[in-house]
Amino acid sequence: MSGPIKRCSVCHVHTTALVNGRSQQLDGGSAVKRRVGSHPRLRVLVADEQEIVHWGFRSLLTGQDWVERYISAQTAEEAMEQARLHEPHVALLDVMVGEDSGAVLCQRLREVCPRTRVLLMSRNGAITAQSARAAGAFGSVPKDWSAHDLAGAARMVALGMTVFAADRDQPGTLLSERERQVLHLIASGSTNREIAERLYISPHTVKDHTSTLYRKVKAKNRADAIQRAQRLGLLG
Repeated sequence: MSGPIKRCSVCHVHTTALVNGRSQQLDGGSAVKRRVGSHPRLRVLVADEQEIVHWGFRSLLTGQDWVERYISAQTAEEAMEQARLHEPHVALLDVMVGEDSGAVLCQRLREVCPRTRVLLMSRNGAITAQSARAAGAFGSVPKDWSAHDLAGAARMVALGMTVFAADRDQPGTLLSERERQVLHLIASGSTNREIAERLYISPHTVKDHTSTLYRKVKAKNRADAIQRAQRLGLLG
């Protein structure tokens, strides 16, 4: 791996986040661009199961003069293999990489590549800043930021800063209160009819909540939903 990374100019980020513990409006425009030291080129690993995500990041990052290499992985094991091979300066990890938790993958990456700084990405507040820090990440941001903002946050993390987006409506931001009730009843083994009777709603409404729950945790069935919810810390 190359020597210690020196800080350089701040990149194009236009979103409010906690940078090094302070709330800032991140803006990479010429009015606030800062030149600090040399201009290192960085190796960036992106771990996400969706090919379209890689297409977007690859198109953006390979055109940036600060990117030395774009490294992609669609599974946790592939991410580990690529990290060992290329020793990235920063790794952008989805909160779920295939069947694996991004938080757990973060911890594994830190063990084999301690100089790789991790930025976790999630939808709907699936992981809080506190949980991301506990996993060893140097930042956590929502995936609905623009590709430019996500890339900018990754660059800042690689250069030694921390970037944590404000948590949304804590706690339990991934699922609504009703969806969490349905999830806990599913985990207890209740059928849709039993859940409907317990919550005083119709079986059709239970089915709707279940479908939404599956979509949010990227599950295919009940067993998968329970397993993924456990990994995300939604079942206490």
